[in-house]
Amino acid sequence: MHRILCSTGALIGRPNGRNIRLLDDCLEKLTCDGFEFMMYSTWYDALPDILVYLHSLPAVFPTMHCEKGIGERVSRGGEELPEAYDIFRKNCEIAGEIGAGKLVLHLWSGIASDQHFERNLEACEKLMEIAAGYNVLLTVENVVCNCKDPMTRMMELIGAYPDLHFTYDTKMAQFHRQMDELYKPEQENIAARIAHLHINDFHGGYMDWSSLCTLPMGEGDIDFAPFLSFMKKNGYTGDFTIEATSFDESGVIHYDTLNRTFDRLRTVWNSIE
Repeated sequence: MHRILCSTGALIGRPNGRNIRLLDDCLEKLTCDGFEFMMYSTWYDALPDILVYLHSLPAVFPTMHCEKGIGERVSRGGEELPEAYDIFRKNCEIAGEIGAGKLVLHLWSGIASDQHFERNLEACEKLMEIAAGYNVLLTVENVVCNCKDPMTRMMELIGAYPDLHFTYDTKMAQFHRQMDELYKPEQENIAARIAHLHINDFHGGYMDWSSLCTLPMGEGDIDFAPFLSFMKKNGYTGDFTIEATSFDESGVIHYDTLNRTFDRLRTVWNSIE
């Protein structure tokens, strides 16, 4: 069964005080099948209370998005690399606590991004070992690059680690104009290792940093029908996560926008033969 998840990051952010208890209303008003828990760096001190709260909810969290600062530390390297491993271990522990079987990781991030990719490539082995020790599946996301491009980096990773899995984000791919790249025969190893999908839209030019915001499906330039058809015919068995920011500057969550997105995704996926 393919579940449609909603990222907690689409619901909870700075404008509403990153208040995790807003999930109470979300459970009543959203038509998703569960949530992808997004970990914020500001939540570690409050983590015991957050975990108690999450355990009290009648909701599932099959996937967890690691704190984004992990990848940034890996990219900068040096003394920050041991910190990255320690934080990643903590994120693995959290995934286990909430019942998440998959972890989404930005392996490279920040200004450093993929400029020193040899650091990210080398660190991936240790990160895979740590995740395996907690019995969670590490998936590396095709995060935007400022040196090369996600497809090139994924090919390098799969060349070094054939057992590595990926989370494929449609917005990230469209930013680099790489949606069609996935369909090429030479990328079949990448397609076969996609374990999770982020279904997000993008409206802007090639590597247009000023437009790098996450839009709901159908509100950008991506043609999702051929992509979803390719994934279905390729035997995709994972879940989908909707990440588009759905709260305004005052922190109010727009549930109708999210529910329309869930419905749109279900309609397109179910219409594919």
